[in-house]
Amino acid sequence: MPPSLSRRTLLQAAAALGAWPLLAHAQGAWPGKPVHLVVPFPPGGTTDYVTRLVGTELGKALGQPVIVDNKPGAGTVIGVDYVAKSAPDGANFVTVANSFCANATLVKKLPYDTLKDLRPVALMGMSEHVLATHPGSGLKTIADLRAAAKARPGSISYASFGSGTSAHLSGALLAQQMGIELIHVPYKGQGPALTDLLGGQVTVMFGNWPEFRGHVQSGKLVALGMATRQRSVYAPDIPTLAEQGVAVESNSWNGLLAPAATPDAVVQAMNAAVNRALAAPAVTAAFEKGGIASLSGTPEQFAAFIRSEIAKYAEVIRRGNITLEG
Repeated sequence: MPPSLSRRTLLQAAAALGAWPLLAHAQGAWPGKPVHLVVPFPPGGTTDYVTRLVGTELGKALGQPVIVDNKPGAGTVIGVDYVAKSAPDGANFVTVANSFCANATLVKKLPYDTLKDLRPVALMGMSEHVLATHPGSGLKTIADLRAAAKARPGSISYASFGSGTSAHLSGALLAQQMGIELIHVPYKGQGPALTDLLGGQVTVMFGNWPEFRGHVQSGKLVALGMATRQRSVYAPDIPTLAEQGVAVESNSWNGLLAPAATPDAVVQAMNAAVNRALAAPAVTAAFEKGGIASLSGTPEQFAAFIRSEIAKYAEVIRRGNITLEG
């Protein structure tokens, strides 16, 4: 789970917000030129949406154009590597998601060192996942899924946004915990995967609640459970997977990284600016409407979160002997 907003966290965030003008002044000209936010995904996804939404507010706060550059490819490796090798002058940041942490184990020859070549700046948002199926499957609960998988081994498939994504690894963890076989079907993004789930070409899928909500409410999809620790405030009527005996938490989060040698003052100033943007009325309203949880905190908290996510996904990958093809 993302770091909780304790009283200490809120005080740290408030202190960072108050210190932002001083940090920016101490840095001198920063940002003396446009700031680029690299999104290592195609346009249109949740990470792209959050980056553009926050980027608009950042432009107002920083007094410089904030440009969103989509650099997709190689499971986010291309965009991340671009920023890792960029000059550490505060001109380039990259928005990463769960796959950044999974790639640390999944990709054998990364062109960058996950923990050494980039430094965490700020968490931004998180979308909770729902495990859903199409009505034609006849499944209503996790118990139904277990019974179907036991009765018809090799017949139950699950879609994902792509190999190494949170939807892929959460499906693998679900199968591991339930002692069943689920056939992974990777797609190039949530959109095409959702289309095939709606059409019944695949059986189940972990997906972002904001994009699945309308389909569940209209009856086009059946929610088997929310992949949250406690019942979601966005879907309080849907039981969690944990309530049904499967402790699988799944979500799609995103946050900003900078080249490793970026000065502390720039990182702190950017962190404060992001926290300020997350508190802007336009962002809070859009997040609430979209069912996206706003995350804030310090760079150090984000760094600890990344380390915990790397460890979590590494365990799932090793236990399931998962490869980029699987």
